[in-house]
Amino acid sequence: MIEAKNVSKWFDGQRVLYDISANFETGKTNLIIGQSGSGKTVFMKCLIGLLTPEEGTISYDGRLFREMDAKQRKQLRMEIGMLFQGSALFDNETVLGNVMFPLKMFSPMSKKEQLERARFCISRVGLENADDKFPSEISGGMQKRVAIARAIALNPRYLFCDEPNSGLDPKTSILIDELLSDITHEYGITTVINTHDMNSVLGIGENIIFINKGHCDWTGNDRSIFRSTSKSLNDFVFASKLFQEVKHFLEREYENKQDEK
Repeated sequence: MIEAKNVSKWFDGQRVLYDISANFETGKTNLIIGQSGSGKTVFMKCLIGLLTPEEGTISYDGRLFREMDAKQRKQLRMEIGMLFQGSALFDNETVLGNVMFPLKMFSPMSKKEQLERARFCISRVGLENADDKFPSEISGGMQKRVAIARAIALNPRYLFCDEPNSGLDPKTSILIDELLSDITHEYGITTVINTHDMNSVLGIGENIIFINKGHCDWTGNDRSIFRSTSKSLNDFVFASKLFQEVKHFLEREYENKQDEK
């Protein structure tokens, strides 16, 4: 579990995060949601250690990040997998080469073991026959799956995903969500996903943190989000016509049940 307590962050005297506390549970898909500019990306960077909060603490399974020395922080980073918004694949490397990269850089495995691990990860994301293809030769959805394979190559305990469905069509987005959810449960990873995709929220939102203007305004899951009394969350969730219709449907269902009583 990753635990944030009273995390605050300033930039040039301007406060962007206000005393955020949240738990990210092991073996679950933990989502950070909010509008653009809400502070969710800054918060994720604080969780990873790319930014240092002025106030508050962040701990990984009881290990306080601010108390770690350089060696301990390096070890922690070995336990973290990253899925970047644009996949961030190396254009001049094949699928196999991209997935091999973190193993070559950080793993004590032999070359044979690295190849076996990379091919296993590629197979796990459903790309068995794509080893020798370059990123330019595969679709955006396949590139995202290669990025997931690379992110899990070192068998991480923690997986951070920044807008994993950015630029993908709805069908492919669902496949990526399902893959991330399956991997999280299968390997018992603490997965943290930064997103504003409501389809992801409703599909895999086991633990959700909603950030609004730098504040944590609501926490819950995909089952409780429609029952929220938070105006800022409701404005975010029901911004689209589709979800407004869902809201009206749920309200009618509730009224019908009340009438039956």
